[in-house]
Amino acid sequence: MGVSVVIPCFNEEIALLHLRDRLLAMLEVLRESYDIHLVFVDDGSTDGTWSLLNRLFDAHPKCTLIRQTGNLGLGAAILAGLKAATTEIVCSIDADCTYDPCQLDRLLPMLTSGVDLVTGSPHHPGGSVVGVPRWRLFLSKSASFLYRFVLRQELYTYTSCFRVYRRGAVLKLELKRRDFLAVAELIGKLDLQGSAVVECPTTLTCRAHGVSKMKIARVLAGHLGLLLELITLRVQQAFSGRTYTS
Repeated sequence: MGVSVVIPCFNEEIALLHLRDRLLAMLEVLRESYDIHLVFVDDGSTDGTWSLLNRLFDAHPKCTLIRQTGNLGLGAAILAGLKAATTEIVCSIDADCTYDPCQLDRLLPMLTSGVDLVTGSPHHPGGSVVGVPRWRLFLSKSASFLYRFVLRQELYTYTSCFRVYRRGAVLKLELKRRDFLAVAELIGKLDLQGSAVVECPTTLTCRAHGVSKMKIARVLAGHLGLLLELITLRVQQAFSGRTYTS
């Protein structure tokens, strides 16, 4: 089965050697069941990320390298990778490997017929979190708590970008956000249109290399704006009797 794995990168030069090692381990785990193609998206890095990506992966026949014209955001990078993918099943992973890519062997089988998205869920009772700063956990859990009140499918985690997508379903969506918020917006729009979203317990660890690019105040304000939009769409659905469509 053909599977594309999208890896968005922004100023990740220091983390790329570790990423390469974990991707090699992932390929070894998945190779018997899946034909894996890697899609790297450099989201306007200003360090040596693009040069090192080319040195490490350009010669590999099943690697595609994409360079954005500027820093367009995590969501824009994932979407660029989805558009460039040639398979219907597409995964997205973090370049910092805070989710070990080998965990995809648990997510991929859960993309069964009728399911459009499988999301990694460290906050699931079967998941775990190791060494992650408290502020990040507070932000993620608080956001998930609020999204559970707005959306039909009650998940433990809405903000993970460690996921498996059905490409055709995602590309039909009208996504307004291009930053970290696109991750939650994508689940919200799928939920409102009646798509099935499931979660798989995963382990989230602390970043070993580099620094997080998240701007806390901006993300908090963004979550509130997205929640308001999703509430408005649900109210419109209630009056029209129809599901959200893009």
